[in-house]
Amino acid sequence: MHQPSRSGRDSARLALFILTLSLAGCATTTRHVSDWGSITLAPGDTGTCSSNPCAVYLQLPPGEGRYRVTANQVDLGDYPAGARAALGHFYESKALEVVGAGVARAYVYIPQTR
Repeated sequence: MHQPSRSGRDSARLALFILTLSLAGCATTTRHVSDWGSITLAPGDTGTCSSNPCAVYLQLPPGEGRYRVTANQVDLGDYPAGARAALGHFYESKALEVVGAGVARAYVYIPQTR
């Protein structure tokens, strides 16, 4: 019976490890939030607020100190780690980023008024 070489076994293990990591990334799901009047998101969430304007809140990740938050790369200010930050009333869709925290952006979609 033919035995695979050590380098062949190592390559197979590496391939299995990479496959496992990629599947773990697929298993993480983002949350979709819907509300009217105000909406609270966390990093990685996508939300739809059915009113215009919409009060937007962002649950910041735990940690120490403060995090800078931006909306479409516009600075909204610094907020305490772990806090529910009141970002303001928005009239249009935004991509929210917690700068330097290493977490996914949150997205809020707000309908256009006519």
